Amino acid sequence: MSQRKVKYPIATIALYGPNDKITTKVVVGIIKEEDGEPILKRWVSGRILSDDRIKKQIHEFLLEYNVKQLVITEGNIGCCHEEGKDFPVGEDCPFCPFWKGKQGSKRGKIQK
Repeated sequence: MSQRKVKYPIATIALYGPNDKITTKVVVGIIKEEDGEPILKRWVSGRILSDDRIKKQIHEFLLEYNVKQLVITEGNIGCCHEEGKDFPVGEDCPFCPFWKGKQGSKRGKIQK
């Protein structure tokens, strides 16, 4: 399998929500150069995927950094709350029971 050369700036768009069906948060990360720190911007809304104003803001953010490549998650990859900010690091989110054991520090650990 051949590897593609990464073209910078590169961006990621990740979707989050209380479960795998409802999206309430979008996080866009842009990396300007190899080993560069990501520039992050977040949007939160109950109708985030249908809000034209938010779509425009995301588009403008990508244009501002002249993004050359883009990676987007196919669906929600975790809850909309942030580990360490909204709940303790290494614990499950108390607000999103759907994600219990599926994300964060506990994900992938073998249960005894």
